[in-house]
Amino acid sequence: MHISHKTPDVRVPRLVGLMAVDARETARARGLLLTAPDRPEFSLAVVDYVVRQYPPPGAEVPRDSMVYVWFDFGPGEGGGGVHEPRIPRPPRGGFQRELDEPGDPHKVLSSP
Repeated sequence: MHISHKTPDVRVPRLVGLMAVDARETARARGLLLTAPDRPEFSLAVVDYVVRQYPPPGAEVPRDSMVYVWFDFGPGEGGGGVHEPRIPRPPRGGFQRELDEPGDPHKVLSSP
């Protein structure tokens, strides 16, 4: 029996679309390390979604390799797109308009 000291290769999972907490767990389960160059506080990130990764999904890398993930699109990579004004504009009034007093709106209240 021959025992190899070479680290076995693993396939990089698809992390794009996963929340930070799920991406970390998925990478850890495959024996990979995860880092996020655009998030210094990556270990605290939970609900941010991965938008890009390197190496790409399916790549074979040695166990304990670093996988890089990004949560923000870089310049020219997409994102929110152009935001044009909505026509017609929503009515003014906010919550006050939505939460009218109950009862007949035409009834005049008499004072005591």
